[in-house]
Amino acid sequence: MSQHTVTLTDNKTGKSIELPVVEGTHGPPAIDVSKLYREAGFFTYDPGFLSTASCTSQLTFIDGNKGQLLYRGYPIEQLAEHSNYLEVAYLLLYGHLPKPQEFEDFEHVIMHHTMFNETVKNFFDGFRYDAHPMAIMVGVVGSLSAFYHDSTDVNNAVHREIAAHRLIAKMPTIAAASYKHSIGEPFIYPRNDLSYTGNLLHMLFATPCEPYEVNPVAERALDVLFILHADHEQNASTSTVRLSGSSGADPFACVSSGIASLWGPAHGGANEEVLKMLDEIGDVAHIDKYIAK
Repeated sequence: MSQHTVTLTDNKTGKSIELPVVEGTHGPPAIDVSKLYREAGFFTYDPGFLSTASCTSQLTFIDGNKGQLLYRGYPIEQLAEHSNYLEVAYLLLYGHLPKPQEFEDFEHVIMHHTMFNETVKNFFDGFRYDAHPMAIMVGVVGSLSAFYHDSTDVNNAVHREIAAHRLIAKMPTIAAASYKHSIGEPFIYPRNDLSYTGNLLHMLFATPCEPYEVNPVAERALDVLFILHADHEQNASTSTVRLSGSSGADPFACVSSGIASLWGPAHGGANEEVLKMLDEIGDVAHIDKYIAK
């Protein structure tokens, strides 16, 4: 069976070129234009990647019109109901849901890498009290490149795995510390006996003055939220990380660039506006009045 191709014809010169079609498991097929300039002298022009895939991927498929989201072929509804965030992280990293022993080992690795080097705390002191938490995260995550030198080679599978584990483990600690700095409260160290999301809630809301008990409802809600946001195809931050990584740059620096992209109001910054809206509403009793506006 011959390969599916499309023919592109220059109506000015009459010259034609056959371009191979790449069929995916889900979604529309793609036209491979990698030889277009070499054989026809043309570039493609597609601002915003609206009709362009930069790579093949087995991670995520989204069909917004149908409300469909798949991770490694699993429907998001199934994962949100039956899995936790670390299981989904394992799925995205390794291609399959973990067996009990695999999950136990993975969880142990993640929860025992939640601390960052004590010297990293000095970076927080350099930020103003009113610094935006995302600005702090861009700087602090990028600074990890200066502390962890055994996982910088993106072409080495072991290095990539170590970097991924560290990023998953330390990101809640850095996020919570960024938040605590912005509100003038002392940092709270992670607790490895808590769940991944329970630990984040602990670091966000505990204080040295009194014990903090994680609300299981909030813990589960945050876990599901993390599952929903675990991967979102070729969005702006993913593309930024990939572009930075294409030069062979350190993984921590690349992820820092992705955080900068995520900060934008047209991307993750939209979530911040939602939080501002919720603060403005203030109480359930004010919802109807707010919607009426």
